[in-house]
Order: sequence, then structure tokens, then C-alpha cells
Amino acid sequence: MRSSGFPYLLPMLLLSVVFFATPLGLLLAFSFAGPTGVTPDNYAEFFGDPFNFRVLSNTMRLGFETVLGTTLLGIPIGLFYWHSGPRMRQVVVFLSLIPMLTSNVVRTFAWIVILSRQGPISQALLGLGLSGTPTSLLSTELGLLLAMCQIDLPLIILPLVAILARTSRQLPEAAEVAGAGPWRVLLTVLLPMMLPGLLAGWILVFASTSASYVTQAVIGGARNVYVPQLITRQVGILFNWPLASAIAMVLLLSTGVLLMALALISRHRRLVGHA
Repeated sequence: MRSSGFPYLLPMLLLSVVFFATPLGLLLAFSFAGPTGVTPDNYAEFFGDPFNFRVLSNTMRLGFETVLGTTLLGIPIGLFYWHSGPRMRQVVVFLSLIPMLTSNVVRTFAWIVILSRQGPISQALLGLGLSGTPTSLLSTELGLLLAMCQIDLPLIILPLVAILARTSRQLPEAAEVAGAGPWRVLLTVLLPMMLPGLLAGWILVFASTSASYVTQAVIGGARNVYVPQLITRQVGILFNWPLASAIAMVLLLSTGVLLMALALISRHRRLVGHA
């Protein structure tokens, strides 16, 4: 008779309850706290201010833009990995892991140098004649997007590598024998095989970008305000913890709905067959 695996899961379940479910429950309780007791006024205050709603929409848009940027960069890298030999594949994986082994703070401050007026991007624009004066991309949405794409790129490359590492080359070869051209092979064979890895990467990238306070604050600057900065202001400057808790719950629910939709799509029977 096979023994149940529940005893082995018990430590993980206890840790999840103590360090995740309990703090989340306290956060939810704080979000409904008011001077007279339980009240939804904190949520009404957040959604009643057009500025807060604009900050939330900007945060979601930044997440989608980063997902798009990392996808456009990750697919060619994944295809290069798939066509490479064993040694080059190890190099691709190693180079993909290097950014993850570096502190997020270090990577963010490195981007300050890259995006500054004396950085390589500004010098390249001057050298190509595309700009007459040194250009700084700091405190701009474009500069923040470039930094987020580089920082979160490994989160989409590694799932792609995991899918492509066990993908047979016989299917694309069979499609080529049947008369399919390179673009048709890419669109009808390779991309469907890569889609489970892309969906997993999209979930990781979107969640990371939406909650990346350090990069948003340092690169985006004071002119580009996102939800994590809004929460920090309420906690550290205004000391309005109930409103900060409500904003955090709104961010959690907004990102959670989108991530759950992606997770449900990734469990579709056709995609599971490719995984």
C-alpha cells in the first residue's frame, strides 16, 4: 500500500501559511481599516483620484511593454540556442544566468551610467549624427523600458531554453521536406513549440516588472510614478498604512488576474501537448 505524500508537503505548507498567507491576510485586514472600524473608504479614495488610476494603468502598460520587448529579444536568442551545438548552448545559458547572479541594485545603477549624457547610448547617437547634443534617457519611460528588458530578459530566455532543449529537430525538417519555407516553419512549427515557454516567461516578466520598485524609482525618476512608488510614499512619507495596504491589494489583484489568465492559457490541452 502506497503511503501518502502529505507528511513531506507539511513543512512547505506551514511555511506558506506563516510567511505568505498570514501576512497577506493582515494586509487585507489593514486595507479595510478606518477610524470607525471596517470600511471600504481606502479603496474609494484610491479609485476616486484620477491620478492613482493613471499610475495603475501606467504600471500595467510598463509590464506589457517589457513583456513585448523581452519577447522580441528572447525569441531570436532561443532560436540561436536551438540551432547551436552543445558547447554554444552552454555559453548561451551561462550568459543568460549572469544578469540573475548580479544584484538588482548593481544592475540598476549600471544602467544609470549607460543612459546618462556621457553614456554609450548618447555617444552612439552623437556619432551617428542622430542627435546634435548629448542625450540623457534617465527619468524617461524609454530608458526605464530598456533597463527592464535587459534585467528581465533571463526570465523569458530560460523557459524557452528549457522547452527547446528537449525539442526534436525532426519536425522542422519534416516541414521543410513538405515544402514549407523558413518563415512558414517558424510560424507554424517553431513558435507553437516555443509558446509554453513564452507563456511561462510572460508570467515571470510581467510580475517582476510590475513590482520592481528599485529600477522604477532610480531609472524612471520622480516624473514617472508607478504603483510600488505610490505605496512607498504612503508608508514612508504620509504614514497612511491602510491606504498603502489598499493600493497593494489593488496591484496584487490587477496583476493576479492577468497572471491567472496567462496560467490558464498555458494549461490548454494543445499547449500541454507541446510542453
